[in-house]
Amino acid sequence: MQPYTPPLGNGSTQDYDRAIRLWTRERRWREAMLAALAPRGGETIVDIGCGTGSFALLLKRDEPSARVIGLDPDAEALDIARRKAAAMVADVDWRQGFATDLPEQSADAVVSSLVLHQMPLDMKAATLRAMYAILRPGGRLVIADYGRQRGFMRLAFRLTVQRLDGVSDTQPNAEGVLPRLIALAGFEHIAEPFKISTITGAIQLFTASRPASILSRAVANDLG
Repeated sequence: MQPYTPPLGNGSTQDYDRAIRLWTRERRWREAMLAALAPRGGETIVDIGCGTGSFALLLKRDEPSARVIGLDPDAEALDIARRKAAAMVADVDWRQGFATDLPEQSADAVVSSLVLHQMPLDMKAATLRAMYAILRPGGRLVIADYGRQRGFMRLAFRLTVQRLDGVSDTQPNAEGVLPRLIALAGFEHIAEPFKISTITGAIQLFTASRPASILSRAVANDLG
């Protein structure tokens, strides 16, 4: 098992759901994620770093016929996710592991929330490349995470997230690295359609897609 940062950093995983709800205006950005993803019946959707399963379960409630895979390296978080799913009678395929453990071109969409900021820079890049590999051509990517922090949001981020998760892994996010890493992984149509200020810093939505074909990627490169 590779090293990883637990869902709440040096805090208790048992407190994760309550902390995210109270500190991050969770309902707003999760609803924005769902709207950006627009899940369709019959799709396979993978939630990378699903944690305690909140978004995976929201997906199943919104589109019950979608196949949802929740992937996370943290066994304690997955136990919480399974209990929540049982209470909802929701069928989610929970798996312990990392993005690199999934087969190539096995999903129609990949989502991730509040995960990449906890990773070292090289792991952020490797995870985004793995997300690209998991997607079928034309597949969609939706990420909610801490993006560039400015003004008071930079101070809020420093006093909360960076105290829990450390500075070295989180600082690249605060400096706005994610769009560049998403592009370097091969994605196109990269956009930042949503941003919300919280007491932990600014959380942004990042959307992108895997090119539908090698030809479309070549044309995009020529135009760029």
